[in-house]
Amino acid sequence: MSDITIIGAGVAGLCAAYALSKAGLTPRLIDRAGAPGPHGCSWWAGGMLAPFCEGAVAVPVIVAHGQRAASFWAEVTEVTHRGSLVLALQRDRVELDRFARRTSGHRVADDLAALEPDLAHHKSALFFGAEAHLDPRRALSDLVAALAARGVEIEQGEVTPDKIAGPVIDARGMAADLPDLRGVRGEMVVLRAPEIELSRPVRLLHPRHPLYIVPRAGGLFMLGATQLESSDRRGVSARAVLELLSAAYALDARFAEAEVLETGADVRPAFADNVPRVSVQGRVLHLNGLFRHGYLMAPALATQAADYLTRGIKGDLVHED
Repeated sequence: MSDITIIGAGVAGLCAAYALSKAGLTPRLIDRAGAPGPHGCSWWAGGMLAPFCEGAVAVPVIVAHGQRAASFWAEVTEVTHRGSLVLALQRDRVELDRFARRTSGHRVADDLAALEPDLAHHKSALFFGAEAHLDPRRALSDLVAALAARGVEIEQGEVTPDKIAGPVIDARGMAADLPDLRGVRGEMVVLRAPEIELSRPVRLLHPRHPLYIVPRAGGLFMLGATQLESSDRRGVSARAVLELLSAAYALDARFAEAEVLETGADVRPAFADNVPRVSVQGRVLHLNGLFRHGYLMAPALATQAADYLTRGIKGDLVHED
């Protein structure tokens, strides 16, 4: 018998199931597609646990909660603690200065050749030493395994909260159809370039086409991501591929010879303020609005939902309607 039903097995639902299980509840987890895969935006994430970098555009609550995400993920999957680099071409130095003013937790990377030898030809960079990253697909798989070890399996089925008796966590993202939720489209490219070595995420600032590159095992690199105010779920556009590859080429010309392995696109759910929240509507808790902060903020949403259900604690991300 379960104590609560969770609908949706993306990053939000999986984290919620894990947090509730640790808090002593027995969750039931249902997803219309079953195990995580290319059908959800959690699959297409970059996996950067970069709260200080996000502070350039995000509100302070994202920076504060995001600093605890790496510890949550380290319980279930491998987390790489090598910081983040933020670079700009010399012609875009003003962008780097602006980024530095808007963020904290960084220093000028005057030792760039030691940090990333393959980027030594760049002159302007910031190093955020406390940040981390993970492989999202491995993290999802490891989290599913951790839940299975606790006796929680993913059931495949199409359900809605009104069809379930008892308390429910709705973590379906855009499928939840909340009235104040909007879609933000993101597109990405995966390349294989074994001759290029990077050990940490790199952000290249550009006034029109900002880029981040996240290294993965086997000489793979994830390039992301466009950000469009749209709920269009079609495949990646030619414009997005051109912009991402052009920016990667500007970072290191050898990316021109890389093998394109994969392209992907999906829609991120976001509220007007781009801050995720736990919306309490009677017996239903909606965990939603993760925007571009899925792996960074899902642990905070999950933890606050668990605290609310088990101890009656209303955290700053909990909204009672």
